[in-house]
Amino acid sequence: MSGPRPVVLSGPSGAGKSTLMKRLMKEHEGVFGFSVSHTTRNPRPGEEDGKDYHYTTREAMQEGIANGDFIENAEFSGNLYGTSKSAIEDVQAQNLICILDVDIQGVRRIKETDLNPIYISIQPPSMDILETRLRDRQTETEESLQKRLEAARIDMELSKEPGVFDVVIINDDLERAYEELKDILNEEIKKVLEAQS
Repeated sequence: MSGPRPVVLSGPSGAGKSTLMKRLMKEHEGVFGFSVSHTTRNPRPGEEDGKDYHYTTREAMQEGIANGDFIENAEFSGNLYGTSKSAIEDVQAQNLICILDVDIQGVRRIKETDLNPIYISIQPPSMDILETRLRDRQTETEESLQKRLEAARIDMELSKEPGVFDVVIINDDLERAYEELKDILNEEIKKVLEAQS
């Protein structure tokens, strides 16, 4: 499929991916499209089906995975998450840069496909800062917080492996991290704007 290259954004929960993504999409309206992931977890307050996630059943999702409908999928805290091929195609069909927000398992799976995205890792400055950010959200039980921190430790280690990501951004200062992200995506943003004019 032609069109702008998709962007794979990865990094642990609390690293600031959502904040950076929302800002990017607000500043460059009509340039980025968000591939809406599927999940078997229940919606959180304020989340909308089809906008935040496609909420589905474990049975339906396992069937889709078995049929090869998903470019990547993972299980986290007892729930399945995944990116369907059709979710990416929906975005590319609009000539938008498709943003995929996936974990490190997802990154590895996507590397086995012919998607050819730009791989970007957003990392926190340290585990301590990450823990503070997650605790400040007050959305986690202690048990789920510990699971997220353990996943983050693994994620931070793997992000250092050469060749996994095109670039790793350490989000210790939101402004600087945002500028860095924009610089990397500049070429693709230009392509979209040229095609629109």
